[in-house]
Amino acid sequence: MSEDPDARRAGRHRATTEGERLVTFRDLFAIREYRALYISLVANWVGDYLARAAITVLVYEQSKSVLLSAAAFAVSFLPWVIGGTLLSALAERYPYRRVLLTADIYRMVLIALLLIPHVPIPVMLLIVFLASLGTPPTQAARSALQPLVVGRDKLPIAVATNATSVQAAQVFGYLAGAALATAINPQVALVIDVITFALSAALIALFLQPRPAAYARSPRSHLLRESVEGFRLVFGVPTLRAIAIMVFVLTMFAIVPEGLAAAWAAEGGDPADRGINQGMIMAAGPIGFVIGGLLINRLARPALRDRLVRPLAVLSALALVPALAAPPAPVVAVLVALSGIAQGGVMPTLNGKFVLILPHGYRARAYGVMQTGLQFSQFGAVMVTGLLADRFWLPMVVGLWSVGGTIALGLLARRWPRPAAFAAAVQAAESGAAAPPPPAPLRPTVATTSVTPEVP
Repeated sequence: MSEDPDARRAGRHRATTEGERLVTFRDLFAIREYRALYISLVANWVGDYLARAAITVLVYEQSKSVLLSAAAFAVSFLPWVIGGTLLSALAERYPYRRVLLTADIYRMVLIALLLIPHVPIPVMLLIVFLASLGTPPTQAARSALQPLVVGRDKLPIAVATNATSVQAAQVFGYLAGAALATAINPQVALVIDVITFALSAALIALFLQPRPAAYARSPRSHLLRESVEGFRLVFGVPTLRAIAIMVFVLTMFAIVPEGLAAAWAAEGGDPADRGINQGMIMAAGPIGFVIGGLLINRLARPALRDRLVRPLAVLSALALVPALAAPPAPVVAVLVALSGIAQGGVMPTLNGKFVLILPHGYRARAYGVMQTGLQFSQFGAVMVTGLLADRFWLPMVVGLWSVGGTIALGLLARRWPRPAAFAAAVQAAESGAAAPPPPAPLRPTVATTSVTPEVP
């Protein structure tokens, strides 16, 4: 039976209208599962940042070593760097709800061990590292579960809401954790962290419905090969590759003020104000990110957000170029906040596009690829600029680094795919065409062949 052409056109018009309709926070938080997932996310991040600040103080109080204190902070990033993609691939093998529950309980138990009095510092660092192994599968499972919970139409605003909330949790967690650790006792912050894991696990258990694993048992291959498939998907699909490179480059240049804040605050001025200046510089980026995320992603329609990707990406580095003039710390904080606003406006849009293009069953692995790339790019940027700042004038290093970032992001913006390319990629993901077929089992052969299928 043929369909009336007028009805077909009317259907297309309705779909377009619904796709362009401005989704509100009320629409998003009306979903009970999302409310539970969101509160779980915020509880996890507040607890994590509280614990990081408290553990840093705890290690310093015991050792009086700045190096060990810094190691206590940095060790939580190691799981992403050394095995993030493998740990993220685990999230595809099991139901997301089970992954979240297991990881929360696992981390809760390990952090509780830090409450034992007089834990030696090496043991403390080992416990923090082991607890951090639960972060990659948790974040990967939550990212992959989100489209299933909110639907594709509400996904962009959900991503923006989560991103801005994480930044707010970072500001609150660091400030509150440091205050509790120095004014009262570091153990108080650790107790709160344990409670947040228990709260998160309870929310997941009570309000998230069970779903089957994204990657069925029958087509599974070796975990390492499955991780490689994540890399091949992300860098084999042109639109995913464009988003990944844009995100890595953007964060590589935007992270520098936060990483060099302590040294920057010590550049001239009253030594008594160094702590305040450092706090202003470090907090300015997350605060700007929250403002940008709320303003742009709440008020701008999807089409406008897409058009803003290129100028906002360039602005994230361009806003820091005036550092060449060595402005005072309050002005530096304003520049960093402007960069943060640009990041808050563009990153959730890129994240939303990325998730929409991913086929079901590959989201957690692709998330692991992105997080590993982010950790490498940020770590490398801070280390390189830190080494340069040891030899040259810090404001000049940051300013010239930002000039390079502006040029790099400008070139990426010129080569940014057209909206039709993203629309086609989303349609391919919905139809399953973007997913590589399951790998064939390994078997001995005379000729060497590729064991991982090509991504179309």
